[in-house]
Amino acid sequence: MVYLDKNDMIDILNITKTFNDNTAVHNLSLEIKEGEIYGLLGSNGAGKSTTINILLGFLKPDSGKAIINNIDIASNFIKARECIGYISENVSLYPHLSGLENIDYFCKLNGKNLPLIELRKLLEKCGLQNEVHHNRMNTYSKGMRQKVGIAIALAKKAKVYLLDEPASGLDPLASNELSTLLKNLSNEGASILMASHDIFRVRETCNRIGIIKKGELVKEMQTSDVSTKQLEKIYIDYIQN
Repeated sequence: MVYLDKNDMIDILNITKTFNDNTAVHNLSLEIKEGEIYGLLGSNGAGKSTTINILLGFLKPDSGKAIINNIDIASNFIKARECIGYISENVSLYPHLSGLENIDYFCKLNGKNLPLIELRKLLEKCGLQNEVHHNRMNTYSKGMRQKVGIAIALAKKAKVYLLDEPASGLDPLASNELSTLLKNLSNEGASILMASHDIFRVRETCNRIGIIKKGELVKEMQTSDVSTKQLEKIYIDYIQN
């Protein structure tokens, strides 16, 4: 029997996932506590997205367990997803609907019929200015679409947020706003796993950082123990060697 810390919101226990002869994740274990922001730092192909997809229930591990809010994802992924807000690198939205119509539609899919003023506040909270709320999505930049995707995730008021390269397409100001937003969510008790290769954004946002290489967790550290420059050196040393 595996005994879990009652304060853990995300538990990954000795997970391995292979595709044909390629091992995407190898014996990976990590835990994220309530109110913690954990940065999973690694290069493209390191296993970050595979890990996220296992937590979402899109992939089943060959061995090991993934648990969200004490729910085993493999046996009850529908219930587990009720606790999760997900932000991907490339947000899929309806191009002929406006930003406001998109968030309204996806909220209703999740069983939330929010008033217009609340939808607007969510978009504004994520940095999308009021004057573009009624513009069609196909007129938005990638960064603007990303803000709508973040607002959709926030509307769920989830206990756990899974982010896969969330700052992709965001300019420096919007990226900084994202960090502030995530820190506010963690202060409200949300647990956040942020997968990224952006050393600076991970260092500025997260409480704890893990470096993943070829599907293995090779290093963990407290963010307070390293500067951005030190983290960059540690990361490069692990990735190159």
